[in-house]
Amino acid sequence: MAPTTQFELAQPPNDAISSLAFAPDAPSRLLVSSWDKNVYLYDTHTASENGDDAAEGGGVSHGTLLKKYEHPAPVMDVCFGADDNEAYTAGMDWEVKRIDLESGEQTTLSKHTAPVRRVVYSKAHSLLISASWDSTLHIHNPTNPSLTPLTVPLPGKPHAMAASPSKVIVAMTSRLVHIYDLATLAGALESQSGSAPPPWQQRESSLKFLTRAVAAMPSDGGYATSSIEGRVAVEWFDASAESQARKYAFKCHRQTDNTAAAGVTDVVYPVNALAFHPVHGNTFASAGGDATVALWDAEAKRRMKVYQKFADSVAAVAFSADGRFLAVAVCPGFETGMEDYNAEGRTKIVIRELGENEAKGKGAK
Repeated sequence: MAPTTQFELAQPPNDAISSLAFAPDAPSRLLVSSWDKNVYLYDTHTASENGDDAAEGGGVSHGTLLKKYEHPAPVMDVCFGADDNEAYTAGMDWEVKRIDLESGEQTTLSKHTAPVRRVVYSKAHSLLISASWDSTLHIHNPTNPSLTPLTVPLPGKPHAMAASPSKVIVAMTSRLVHIYDLATLAGALESQSGSAPPPWQQRESSLKFLTRAVAAMPSDGGYATSSIEGRVAVEWFDASAESQARKYAFKCHRQTDNTAAAGVTDVVYPVNALAFHPVHGNTFASAGGDATVALWDAEAKRRMKVYQKFADSVAAVAFSADGRFLAVAVCPGFETGMEDYNAEGRTKIVIRELGENEAKGKGAK
């Protein structure tokens, strides 16, 4: 078996990375959004000038920066749209934008009254959903620009959002979690009545501290959330007592400190990002401020793998659509605040080609 390859992308962003997104069809096409006010489009597997892929642990740069799309303010999130040539962004300029990745043309779909934290796109429902710190969702149908975006008020400030095949999960302050049915949102937008439908479910987070990330199961069965306090929770949509009894939470991304005066203590890090594997749907990756990435089996409730420690905090992770590649965004964390923060020269995007059974959980076929 050939050795697993892992390499850094050439020409990474100059500031912290906010999100990563692989294309829906091309497994080597990657979008990256950054605090440096740009969105980057890479071909992760084009030959580079400095040689072949690096074996695991190597540091040879690879891949090609295809285009860079400048924004007026830091970009908080990016996602692909209906195809590999369409993208949507969430900005600190309060705007939700569409990018034609071929021409570079940018179109504003709507403007919130505060920074936009997250955007997700549902191809099945032709819906783009943006979540803003003005405590609203905007629901757009990019295929029908004549429709006025629907505004959905939220009871808290959203910090994480993810879409499953039929639902969108919004995690907010005060441990609030709202789950919306995508078909219902699409119907409300189409009617143009202006009235927002209620959430399909309202929940209290299983985690006691602020939610940092949420990821939806490809099976449409449920989702995982993570917090700033080194914990992950796995839950199912089914509200039956039997299904709810299956939910669980666990500690992770912690390190033991033997130097503490009071004895051995845990140093707790935020779990910054989560991503489910698109093929082995019970497997998900978690990424933390402890500079590590781990793979977990959601059904078996076990950790499958921890990768080598990176040079800095891991801000985002994403699997390619075919499940063969894992992208890891490495940059200094914001744990010590924004003053004197400098990620230039320390921001890296690592691409790992997964082994044949690397992400295959227990009992998976």
